[in-house]
Amino acid sequence: MVSLRFNFITNSTVKGITSLDSKNFHINVLGCNNLTFHNINIIAPKNSPNTDGIHISRSNKITITKFKIAIGDECISLGDGSKLIEVTNVTCGPGHGISIGSLGRYTNEEPVEGVTVKNCTLINTTNGVRIKTWPASAASGTATNMHFLDIIMVNVSNPILIDQEYCPWNQCNRQILSKIKIRIVSFKNIRGSSATPLAIRLICSRYLPCYDVKVSNIDLTYNGIKGSISSQCTNVKPIISGRQNPKICSSPYVVR
Repeated sequence: MVSLRFNFITNSTVKGITSLDSKNFHINVLGCNNLTFHNINIIAPKNSPNTDGIHISRSNKITITKFKIAIGDECISLGDGSKLIEVTNVTCGPGHGISIGSLGRYTNEEPVEGVTVKNCTLINTTNGVRIKTWPASAASGTATNMHFLDIIMVNVSNPILIDQEYCPWNQCNRQILSKIKIRIVSFKNIRGSSATPLAIRLICSRYLPCYDVKVSNIDLTYNGIKGSISSQCTNVKPIISGRQNPKICSSPYVVR
């Protein structure tokens, strides 16, 4: 049961509300245009499944700003057809972070285009900023022009993640490659701490390797005992500039 649904709303603002202990998604946005969400608190137990803070799909020009989200699933999730989405000044944690996707599970999915996530803080989340697509995609698709900048990570397990082998509970065949084309992506000015030594994972599809991925000014630390901080790249050759901590693609470029 979704607590709040916004379907086919145009030119509107939602502000100053709190959503507490939803049974499923707290806020679901479908088919909306030019809609702003401002100054909203979303709260659920950290072990509550499917309690996404706000899920957006097939919507255009959506602004999310000044959110505080502490839940058991993704703080913000962007499904297919999300276009011109701006996320700013969001504090997320606990939860599963801020995600584009998952994409590619169903036929007739619409492209994702033009996403900006900036000035956000993630605290004790399982993921930081993530793009995820299913292998064995039902159909081809695209996700393009996605930018993550000025982000603070505090003890985040997977701070930066592109995962084109997303397959929870083994519900798919990882041997069948994702057909979602990911291109024009940037991760810039991201700093803080990782809860795991493998802080950056860019795992792209061999069928359609990620294209025009830029990584700039990353400064993450790991203080645990399971090894030194590192990154991994598969089927992507990012354009790297500025500070690199960890060194980007510290494991060799892999095609598999």
